[in-house]
Amino acid sequence: PPPPPAAAPAAAPAAAPSADAAPVAEGPRETRVKMTRIRQKTAERLKESQEITASLTTFNEVDMTAIIEMRKKYGDAFLKKHGVKLGFMSPFVAAACRAITEMPAVNAVIDGNEIVYRDYIDVSVAVSSPKGLVVPVLRSADKMGLADIEKEIIKLGTKAKEGKLTV
Repeated sequence: PPPPPAAAPAAAPAAAPSADAAPVAEGPRETRVKMTRIRQKTAERLKESQEITASLTTFNEVDMTAIIEMRKKYGDAFLKKHGVKLGFMSPFVAAACRAITEMPAVNAVIDGNEIVYRDYIDVSVAVSSPKGLVVPVLRSADKMGLADIEKEIIKLGTKAKEGKLTV
């Protein structure tokens, strides 16, 4: 099978867009690669197996010591500089983005007989609403720093509590 497209080299940081600015695509945001017949059949069988057999969910433990220490050491300065607390979610989102950047196939989806490699990283994060948990999307999370991630999660959480999230 053809390899996924290489991750684009990191660009120099651009000026931050205004809060009301709509994201502008700078080029194709997806690369489509036709699957071979054997890969199509494998995908079909995996999906069939997923639908008709019992599945096991596993949990992995993570050593949080470094993140806890980082929050203790830099938490007050982070709050003073950015106006938001340094939480646990922003390091998780940043780590997920890094992993996806290094292994772009993880961010791919199958659409019919094609594999669609996404040239962007959107991350869903659960937030509380009056009707229970909802899972809005942090768009282009790979372009955000920890403070931006924390602010966006707070913004989405506030919208969820006020019933103002849109699809």
